[in-house]
Amino acid sequence: MLDITLEETRVYREVKEEAEQKGCKQGAVNTVTKLLTKRFGALESNIQESIFDLSPADLDSLIESILDFENKDELKDWLRQQRRP
Repeated sequence: MLDITLEETRVYREVKEEAEQKGCKQGAVNTVTKLLTKRFGALESNIQESIFDLSPADLDSLIESILDFENKDELKDWLRQQRRP
């Protein structure tokens, strides 16, 4: 029998790291959504989906931009720009 624990395997470490990254992203998405809801009121589902689909780098950029938005339309424009290739 091998003298190794589950925690020492490469697969375990990779799965754990991926779960941690997803958890961090979900936490950031939740925080951004709460802040935007407080600032602009209820967010349409398409806005929420766009926020969830952001890359981690774009999510960080959104966090930095939240206070710059004057209204929900500026947020929508910003999200549209992130989807452009």
